[in-house]
Amino acid sequence: MEQPIIRIGNSKGLRLSKNILDRYQIKDKVEVILEEGQIVLKPVSSPREGWDKAFKQMHKKGEDQLLMDDVFDDESFDQWD
Repeated sequence: MEQPIIRIGNSKGLRLSKNILDRYQIKDKVEVILEEGQIVLKPVSSPREGWDKAFKQMHKKGEDQLLMDDVFDDESFDQWD
């Protein structure tokens, strides 16, 4: 697919269609990777985005309890002194 390079102020840029942005889940940023003979645009993702909200909801419901005992309950760290 060919895309024209457009003038943006004193710079030039590449305009991506809404279809491309949606398909590759590009929000506000892309990572620009310079490889030999090519430029790769990679969506910037936030893998833990929304976790804080989910954890707060779990806490409200009482779902944030440990599922198993602490593995170190019967351990003695005196030997490390």
